[in-house]
Amino acid sequence: MTTSLKRMPGWAKVVSAVVLVLVVLFAGLRWSLLPGLGDVFREETHDRTGPTLLKSIQDISRYDAASGNFQVVVDLEKDTKYLPDAVRGTRTLYVGAGTVDSYVDLGKIRDKDVQVNKDRTAATLRLPHAALGKPALDPDHSYAVSKQRGLLDRLGDVFSDNPNDERAVQRLAARHIGDAAKDSELTARAEENTTGMLKGLLGSLGFKEVRVTYGT
Repeated sequence: MTTSLKRMPGWAKVVSAVVLVLVVLFAGLRWSLLPGLGDVFREETHDRTGPTLLKSIQDISRYDAASGNFQVVVDLEKDTKYLPDAVRGTRTLYVGAGTVDSYVDLGKIRDKDVQVNKDRTAATLRLPHAALGKPALDPDHSYAVSKQRGLLDRLGDVFSDNPNDERAVQRLAARHIGDAAKDSELTARAEENTTGMLKGLLGSLGFKEVRVTYGT
């Protein structure tokens, strides 16, 4: 028996090893179906994340007055000029869902921007225009629909620490969502809501007339 193994060609030994591995895996799947043996092959997840560190604290003086929900379908293609897409190139179809907040920075109000009459029944406030926050992608509702990669790109994924990286399409989705927010009426809605909030607040304090304007 030992002599026959020594005389076995190298390719035959490789094939035998692969067959042996497949037999073991197949046997493991079969055993996992048997009562009492399922726990042996069950995958467990362990969270060994270290403690979260507080990097900094920032005081926020802005009033978040409106929030817009957006969705965009990103079709990102990268190719090489002299190589066909089947050899070198990628194309990703990605659905990006996210939100953009619109706020009024109350910390920029100066003393001269607030005028109150002697009877404290009328007030005039001048506020800065509403601004837009950074787009925030929702990971639970953003996903890749399809990914196409050339042969060289697939080989590169084998040696990459982060194969199928989606950061490029995520950044592109966030940019498109931010552009859509600029073209929307989100800031106008934020100023309208801020005006309503201030009139209600000052009205509860006894002011009968409240005028709110926006501008630098």
